[in-house]
Amino acid sequence: MDTLTAKSEATYATIINAALEMAAAEGIGKLSLGELAKRTGISKSGIFSRVGSLEALQTAVLDEYDRRFSADIFLPSLQLEKGLPRLIAQVNTWARRISDEGLHNSCLYSAGAFEFDDLNGPLRDRLQQGVEAWRASLRRTILQAIELGHLKPDTDPGQLVYEIYSLIVGLIHDSRFLREESAGRHMLKAFDRLIASYRIS
Repeated sequence: MDTLTAKSEATYATIINAALEMAAAEGIGKLSLGELAKRTGISKSGIFSRVGSLEALQTAVLDEYDRRFSADIFLPSLQLEKGLPRLIAQVNTWARRISDEGLHNSCLYSAGAFEFDDLNGPLRDRLQQGVEAWRASLRRTILQAIELGHLKPDTDPGQLVYEIYSLIVGLIHDSRFLREESAGRHMLKAFDRLIASYRIS
């Protein structure tokens, strides 16, 4: 890799990192090329030349968020046995990630869902795509757990995904809005109780 290419990639990474922090703190809909230029010290034209339109920037931020989320939550669980061990690991790690006070652990999809629930457009569509992709991944893991005999054969994967997501949204509300320190513990206790109701005894 030549020096010019490396510098260009480093500048792009700086832009995306700053935009991700901005989106986590203020919402994906609050991103602006002008504000990003102020925060990074890169000219607005320099940012535009690397990321293009605001819509392209928002998409790039969500793509990077997806990559980091997968690296933190999904990929480590692949080292475990298929089915329930992976599901438990994913949800536990997800809950710990949310409970972390750092802004970089804010859930852009949950925040975006409330920000754009009554709106239409490409950004809402991209947010919905990201949520549905993760829910589909959870559903596949649940199906594996049923097939492997970890969960009851009459388990409704869609229902269990809904219940897990409801716990996560509750955790986000209590830990990040109410700043309740015990929220993570309460959520994991509720998850353990939920899984026990589906587990084959």
